[in-house]
Amino acid sequence: MPTVRLDKVSLSFGLKPLLHDAALQIRKGERVCLLGRNGEGKSSLLQLITRQIVPDGGEVWVRPGARLASLAQEVSPASDASVRDVVMSGLHGVDGEDWQADLQVDQVIARLQLDPDAAMSALSGGWRRRVMLGRALVAAPDLLLLDEPTNHLDIEAITWLEEMMLEFEGALLFISHDRAFVRRLATRIVELDRGQLRVWPGNYDAYVVQKRAALEVEAKHAALFDKKLAQEEVWIRQGVEARRTRNEGRVRALKQLRIQRSERRERIGQVEIRVQGAAPSGKLVFEATRVTQRFGAEPARAAPVSTAPARGAPVIADFSVRIMRGDRIGIVGPNGCGKTTLIKLLVGELEPTEGEIRRGTGLLPAYFDQQREQLDPAASIMDNVTGRSGDTITIDGQPRHVSGYLRDFLFPPERLHAPVSMLSGGERNRLLLARLFARPSNLLVMDEPTNDLDVETLELLEEMVANYAGTLLLVSHDRAFLDNVVTSTLVFEGRGQVNEYVGGYSDWLRQRRDAGAPEAPPLQGARMPAAPVAVAAPRTLPKVRPKEWPKARRLSYKDQRELDAMPEKIQRLEAEQLQLQAVITEPALFQSSDQRGTLALQRLTALAAELETCYARWDALESSSVGGSAGD
Repeated sequence: MPTVRLDKVSLSFGLKPLLHDAALQIRKGERVCLLGRNGEGKSSLLQLITRQIVPDGGEVWVRPGARLASLAQEVSPASDASVRDVVMSGLHGVDGEDWQADLQVDQVIARLQLDPDAAMSALSGGWRRRVMLGRALVAAPDLLLLDEPTNHLDIEAITWLEEMMLEFEGALLFISHDRAFVRRLATRIVELDRGQLRVWPGNYDAYVVQKRAALEVEAKHAALFDKKLAQEEVWIRQGVEARRTRNEGRVRALKQLRIQRSERRERIGQVEIRVQGAAPSGKLVFEATRVTQRFGAEPARAAPVSTAPARGAPVIADFSVRIMRGDRIGIVGPNGCGKTTLIKLLVGELEPTEGEIRRGTGLLPAYFDQQREQLDPAASIMDNVTGRSGDTITIDGQPRHVSGYLRDFLFPPERLHAPVSMLSGGERNRLLLARLFARPSNLLVMDEPTNDLDVETLELLEEMVANYAGTLLLVSHDRAFLDNVVTSTLVFEGRGQVNEYVGGYSDWLRQRRDAGAPEAPPLQGARMPAAPVAVAAPRTLPKVRPKEWPKARRLSYKDQRELDAMPEKIQRLEAEQLQLQAVITEPALFQSSDQRGTLALQRLTALAAELETCYARWDALESSSVGGSAGD
């Protein structure tokens, strides 16, 4: 029995239908990722499930007795309420003894490494988000709804959240544009596109391949339809002689074609991101020599366990680096460790307590701040780009009307006079990018630019940044973005130590492993072994820890043969998968009238599921083999 079911659900705000006859089922143990462009209605769909809004038509059914909990996209506002009171509020309406409630709250607080007495007003956005996650988890929900859960979390917290969600035994429906997060968690992809919910079986990478092929097919069908409509319009406009022999059935068919064309919903356009060229800076951009930065030593307010340095301790200690023109530098570390401080030191907004920083000549910086403080919320969209200096801007030395420029960033002319305060998070990020790239630069400083951007816009930004001719300083918790963009990474590794590694985030992890260090930085503070979320990961086998080894036994002859043959089987399946992925990119495949294209896509989906099963079976056999060896 499903935990939740949507049956022919429709929802509209104004003239724009967000959902039309949408259908969806989610069962226990599934981890479903909901994808879609900004503004398509993903958050509204979650609100339908939690009964915050009601549909215009259709039914939203939730299994009787099922407990639902959600984490909204927005960071909860600061308040004087304590962390413990906020987490406890998640048990409202849940039956149970007081001592059980206290125990559940204590377990969740310990597992999330929170200070129960801290006021919400004393916490950063990332920590407030973690408190609200505790509020959602404390009641052990049957269905957990997460809206952009990785926003405002650092990489350490994101990897921790992934582990927790892999252990969560209920159903999970989450919205995320963090590709690494989706790859790790999702067992199924559901896409909201132009009012329709479409289910894509398999993991994120399988979805990308199938979606690309489906869009190519859609574009071909649309082109053929438009060609036929144009031909029929020419026919009906022919002279008197043609009108005498006009086929009334053909006229009716033309009217139907016109109706179909008017009802077609086009996909949201793509952002056009282009950076203005600037004269190159000097060859040396920054050189830091034994830089140390300290702040005041006054006592701090009570706060949760964190990796931020204590007052008086160096935020950055004995740091040296040389950054040359064209380098693309990623900066990684926990929230509050000093990443923004490092940027301010490099660009000259702060002077170091000790050491020296040399800055190159001819630097033209452009700065993207994660708080969007460069935007005036009371001013209009247009004024935030032009600076209230008319309706034109200069792009690559040529005047351009701001309306056309902002259309490249998906802002239609009728919205240019709307105040920025009316924009969503993703729209504000797009506007900040438009403001940033309206000015020439040779040094791009970006502090968390990927928050709230949909995947398509994020990938376009990624391509632009990767091809940027100047120098890049990038603070990001998006692991895929870092891997695809930067050439080296500066990592905060505790006690003010900032070390440089060649490559992106994955390269740093590999270098740590090669050096014998843990795969990822450990969280500070104790971790509780148990919590209200039960340990039972669907479709993946938990790793067997030494203390959990089963009693000594050897694999049977049949199991051993299966284990020996598994690598070759997986290799064969992956080879077929690669071959099919190449085949479906051929345009001719979908031009024929047969079903070869559809069959190829179906086979790709089946291969993805079969490979997942093989890997799980391989893990199970190897775990059994290890357990037997340990007991001998």
